[in-house]
Amino acid sequence: MRVDKWLWQARFFKSRSLAAACVTGGHLRVNGNRAAKASYSVGPGDVLTFPQGRLVRVVKIVAIGTRRGPAPEAQGLYDDLSPPEEQEKPVPPIARIEGNSRPTKRDRRKLDLERRGPLE
Repeated sequence: MRVDKWLWQARFFKSRSLAAACVTGGHLRVNGNRAAKASYSVGPGDVLTFPQGRLVRVVKIVAIGTRRGPAPEAQGLYDDLSPPEEQEKPVPPIARIEGNSRPTKRDRRKLDLERRGPLE
């Protein structure tokens, strides 16, 4: 099966064109080798590595789907081998200065620095 179609059926991407863009952009590895085309064939036993948001997903294909079904059905198509995600700190709510006024540009910069944490 085509790798872009499998990624779409397994619900890693909202559309097949987004999955194809990930593959053609050089962001997908199949068994450690970069896949350059969306038509790259995959099957059970292949290991896929690709970015998804801030995470890098590592999944092993268990089955080939016949359709894009509900999420529980899609989760049966793969084993997630990704390392456990780092717990993100909860984002503090935006501080309101003097009642209902909006935060100033300076306040927003301070909040952004707090969210990012210390520079290394």
